[in-house]
Formats: sequence, C-alpha cells, structure tokens
Amino acid sequence: MKLIILDRDGVINEDSDAFIKSPDEWIPLPGAIEAIAHLTQAGYTVVVATNQSGLGRGLFNIDTLNAIHQKMMHLVKAAGGAIAAILFCPHLPTDDCDCRKPRPGMFKTIGERFDVDLTGVPAVGDSLRDLQAAYLAGCTPYLVLTGKGTLTQEKGGTPPGTVVFDSLKAVAEHLIEQDRLSQAAADIPPKSPQKTETQGADTEPKAKAKAAVKAKLASLETQKPSRSTKKAAASPRPTDIAPKKPRTRSRATTSKTQ
Repeated sequence: MKLIILDRDGVINEDSDAFIKSPDEWIPLPGAIEAIAHLTQAGYTVVVATNQSGLGRGLFNIDTLNAIHQKMMHLVKAAGGAIAAILFCPHLPTDDCDCRKPRPGMFKTIGERFDVDLTGVPAVGDSLRDLQAAYLAGCTPYLVLTGKGTLTQEKGGTPPGTVVFDSLKAVAEHLIEQDRLSQAAADIPPKSPQKTETQGADTEPKAKAKAAVKAKLASLETQKPSRSTKKAAASPRPTDIAPKKPRTRSRATTSKTQ
C-alpha cells in the first residue's frame, strides 16, 4: 500500500487564526483538490490527520465538523479522488492527550488501522507540530509553504529529513514522478545474459575452424618423410659419387748440356 498522510488546514484548505467554524469558511487551496485526485489515481491511499481544538473550545459541534468534512470529501470525489479516512483530535493543548500533534498518536492509529509500517511514509503539513508528529512516527516530513508554511520555514527547527515544496500540488507531482522513474528502472531488462549468448554463438564457429586447421596440419605431418629418410636422401654415401682426383700438371724437364 502507498500511503500518504495530510494535515487539513493550511495544506488542503485556507487556514484561519479564528478557526474554520462552518462549511462556508472551508475554502480549498488552489490545486489541492486536484492533487488529492491525482494521488488517488496514482495508487495512493490518502488519509487526513488534523488538530481540531475548536471542537473542544465549543466553537462548533461535531455535526458542523462532519459537514465540513463532507464538503471536502465531495469535492475530492467529484475530481476523481478519494480520502480513505479523516482522523481529528478535539482536545485543547492543556488536555495533555496523546493524539494532538506534535505527539504522534493519530499517526500511530493510522498505521494500526491500515496495517502499514509508517517508516518513510510521506506526511504533509504546514506547521512545525505537523512535521514533529510525522518525524516521531517514522514518516518523512513534507513542509508545504501554504498556510503557515513560510513562517514555519523562516523560524527553522524542522526535523531532520524534512522536504520542502511550494504546495500539495507540487508534492503530488514529485511523488508521482518518483514512482514513474522507479517503475521505468525496474522494467529495464538485464543485458548480460544476451551478451553471453552472443559471445557463445561467435566463438563456436571459431573453435570449429581452429580444430579443422589442426586436423589438416596433423594430416600433412603424417605425409612428410621421417627425419632419418630425409637425411639419407640428402647425404650421399661415399659409393654413390666417386671423389674426384686432383689433376697434376706434368712439367717437361729440360736437361742442359754443360
């Protein structure tokens, strides 16, 4: 399963310091709905994890929160995507719960519910607490510069390995392209077996030709006279040719009468 965890306010929709208290106040960020649709179509399971202390503060009730989420899911579905689950923490910061980010309680629940190891799972947020919760759960933190994202980047202190993108749309494009490149690399067939077969085909005729030459040389060798025969033919015996006697010139002797 390819899982991605998204914060809500400041990542999918416009954020507000006064909280999002009604469906009318919930306004999607440009390209965010389409990004979720593209992730869904690329095989990702999209889950939202969001702090909603406005519920605990009494700024809206559970029916209003459900109506806001129904609007979000309807828009995503109309674009061709889906949100598999929405987890929210209704508690105040003073409640000291385990589910409110920056604690990783909601992330751990997601891992258990979907039976997924969260190591390396992309988790997208715009605030430091989003990134801290993702890091503590073993996810890869993705900071987007929408919502409070630019301020979060300027303050620094983000967890190790945090990746920064302009928007959820940019994150989706990055992840989908990474998947495409990984798949393309996996589809490349190995070359070494083909090379070995070609080399074998090339060397077989050469081996046969070499063997034929050796056989021909061996045949010629058997037709040659032996070394002793050659020596006998080349070195004549003394009785074959009589040695020539040196000629002597006779000198006339003149006797002088004295």
